[in-house]
Amino acid sequence: MSDTQNLTCANCTVANCSKLGKSFPNFCPTAKMGDEEIEASVAKYLENPTDHKIALTASKVESDYYCISTRAEEVLIFVKRMGYKKVGVATCFGLLGECNQFARAAKAYDVELFGVACKIGAIDKTRIGVDEKDKIVPNSHESMCNPIMQAEYLNREETDFNIIIGLCVGHDTLFIKYSKAPVTYLVVKDRVLCHNPAGALYTANSYYNRLLNPKSLKPRRDPDATD
Repeated sequence: MSDTQNLTCANCTVANCSKLGKSFPNFCPTAKMGDEEIEASVAKYLENPTDHKIALTASKVESDYYCISTRAEEVLIFVKRMGYKKVGVATCFGLLGECNQFARAAKAYDVELFGVACKIGAIDKTRIGVDEKDKIVPNSHESMCNPIMQAEYLNREETDFNIIIGLCVGHDTLFIKYSKAPVTYLVVKDRVLCHNPAGALYTANSYYNRLLNPKSLKPRRDPDATD
């Protein structure tokens, strides 16, 4: 097997698929696709009215506010242009302050939010099999994050669109899985980098070079400890 057979878009530095001003690398999936497969993809955007509207609205917002609007503004502009009436917010308990600020911004855009925090239900982590030793503070009540209930709560409220503010890795996965409404992110959680996970990528060759050396990252305690 040649080296190029192991390469994907994650390894690409050409990006010819955007402007068609260069040559496709040998491993490029676009270059390998036939016209029939490409046309089938286009048809999906045209056949489903909701998908078509989302795609068109997203492209128009990008065009109108390219390098002008912040993510928060872009989300609210998208919501307004889509005509969503009831917007849910699944927020991390630790980002309630940021959620409050976003609610103020949403009000300025005449968008009403219906928020639900991750600790809904106040269920102790041990109820789903988490050991006491694996809590952040063992031998105390520590509510589990409850993304499934967050999604079900917003489903019951029949929200048109849901926004994630800082749910943990994995918890966000479950929320998206169980949400009936379309979902977007406002904040991606990164406690260390003030919720800017791209910061680690920008500095992977300098300050955060441990990203390329996983063995240098040590957990708070030994995950294999028995007591």
